[in-house]
Amino acid sequence: MPEKTFPGILSTVGNTPLVELARLLPDFGSRVFGKVERFNPGGSIKDRSALGMLLGAIRGGEVEPGRSVIVESSSGNLAVGLAQICRYFGLRFICVVDGKTTEQNLAILRAFRAEVEVVTERDELTGEYLPVRLRRVRELVDRIPGAYWPNQYSSPLNPKAHETTMREIAESLDGKVDYLFCPVSTFGTLRGCRDHIRERGLGTRVVAVDALGSAIFGLESTQRLIPGHGASVVPPLADPAYADEVVHISDLECVVACRRLIAREAVLAGGSSGAAVAALWKIRHRVPEGSNCVLMFPDGGDRYLDTIYSDAWVRENFGDVSHLWKD
Repeated sequence: MPEKTFPGILSTVGNTPLVELARLLPDFGSRVFGKVERFNPGGSIKDRSALGMLLGAIRGGEVEPGRSVIVESSSGNLAVGLAQICRYFGLRFICVVDGKTTEQNLAILRAFRAEVEVVTERDELTGEYLPVRLRRVRELVDRIPGAYWPNQYSSPLNPKAHETTMREIAESLDGKVDYLFCPVSTFGTLRGCRDHIRERGLGTRVVAVDALGSAIFGLESTQRLIPGHGASVVPPLADPAYADEVVHISDLECVVACRRLIAREAVLAGGSSGAAVAALWKIRHRVPEGSNCVLMFPDGGDRYLDTIYSDAWVRENFGDVSHLWKD
């Protein structure tokens, strides 16, 4: 039997499973699938973006392994992906995070020997951390010789990495992808998936799943409890024309959907994955029978054990709402 091995951990990025979720909506007249991105080596879909951006910079001569300093802003998942890749290539990595970043993610970053700067002040206008994080990144890049900012918010290499994500989905379903429910933050995943859909002439309807209180599609930015989707400022990659429909999901709806997902399918998923489930639930009556619906699951729930899956945290923030996810 031929040996099946991988030449280094970074070669395992991508080719994540597409899992059918037959129990999630038992009376639904269409098939539902989850693209489970937690199986990337860093635990999230952001591994694809991180690898695409850094490999592009290395091949273009902008980053030199062993010498360059990578500086980026992230609330969690991209930070972990970059930390692993930087450790692999011997790159110094400075990550600007904020008060929403979990202790678990901070521990993972430090395990990869990333240098972590935690922003604790919120922006005066938006009440969010992101504008402050971005200002700090610019300061560091201007001050540190050899610093390079991948800039997930505007780099074309971010969406480019997700053309492959959509290709994997389409190949798994022989091109019959009727609906794609895609949580948005930097807009990289949705934009890359849409580019592949257009290039191949697929008839996929793209549903952008945004957070209630996110500014991406024109709502007023407000404080949100669950990171991973939504943004307090409109990212440069965002283009409303790339989405056929937008569904906004509240923090509570994320929690309920995540709890339903684990109860019915035994899938421990992150907040933005729950948002995708909640979006399908909201528009399920408008989905034609016999459709194939793909939900993007950007990460796993192991990094949300102290929030979404903590009964005490849920009660503190929403009251006793356990009846909402019990059958």
